[in-house]
Amino acid sequence: MQFSAAQIAVLINGRVEGNADTQVGSFGKIEEAAEGQLSFLANPKYEDYLYSTSASIIIVNESLQLRQPVTTTLIRVSDAYSAFATLLSKYQEMKTMQLVGRQEPCYVSPSASIGEGVFIGAFTYIGENVTIGNQAKIYPNTYIGNNVSIGDRSIIHPGVKIYFDCKIGHQVTIHAGTVIGSDGFGFAPQPDGSFKKVPQIGNVVIEDRVEIGANATIDRATIGSTIIRSGAKLDNLLQIAHNVEVGNNTVIAAQVGVSGSTKIGKNVMIGGQAGIVGHISIADGSKINGQSGVSKSIKEPNTSVTGSPAYDYTSALRSQALSRNLPEMEKRLKELEQMIKQILAERTAI
Repeated sequence: MQFSAAQIAVLINGRVEGNADTQVGSFGKIEEAAEGQLSFLANPKYEDYLYSTSASIIIVNESLQLRQPVTTTLIRVSDAYSAFATLLSKYQEMKTMQLVGRQEPCYVSPSASIGEGVFIGAFTYIGENVTIGNQAKIYPNTYIGNNVSIGDRSIIHPGVKIYFDCKIGHQVTIHAGTVIGSDGFGFAPQPDGSFKKVPQIGNVVIEDRVEIGANATIDRATIGSTIIRSGAKLDNLLQIAHNVEVGNNTVIAAQVGVSGSTKIGKNVMIGGQAGIVGHISIADGSKINGQSGVSKSIKEPNTSVTGSPAYDYTSALRSQALSRNLPEMEKRLKELEQMIKQILAERTAI
């Protein structure tokens, strides 16, 4: 499909600078884009490519001051990165909307309710009393257990497993290999040293506009629900344990582990490989640095922490600065000790 600069500008609320009739049919990085492609410039480090790129259209910030003339058509917007993301989302939506119907072989229970414009890929299993909303896309090799509900325009990528009774909201994206609703890690220690399994009879509730990366696991609650609130974004290879709650618009990077019954507030940012113990709370707006170990509640909103055990980010930076100076401080301390010994020796001699 071909789109003109004028059409694209309408989609992203931009202003065309150059030939509004310029056509593009694909995307490219600004440093290697070819004629007929669209790109964007958000990072000033790449500005030099703006004057040499072969791209036909470039999305740029309204505030950008050109250092020299350009041959490409520009679309100026308030935020080039966000505008480009919006455009990519619309492009992807157009592609996925073309997928409609049911591939064979697959199994769909007679009691399942399937909305309009749904795609169901081959080798998919859809259990009893499942509800799938309008224009949802279920890619091949997916398992959807009994009594699961999936909202309108949600996308379930290949190999996802959604256990019984779980609830998936509208416009949710779950990437390949992720497991939703597997048992929480509940075992009661016995007098003989063995462990008795505690049945996990709750579910997982994923609200609207959540995105979950590939090969993540979100455990069902022991009782009640493990909840991922609207707008949250979860990366690949995560472990979210039973009865955890992740707040609205919280983002969690890859390889994070969150232990059971922890409550994470809204607009929290958690860096990769961080670990969070169970039964604590993380205040709204908190920032947890990558590889941090959070062992107690963060009660003050908008707090930044790092380290293991995690503590205040600014204090941690000061401690790191002091640690780097320890070898020099040790050297000076030895010199002072030597000086004191020499002074004492001289006094004794007198």
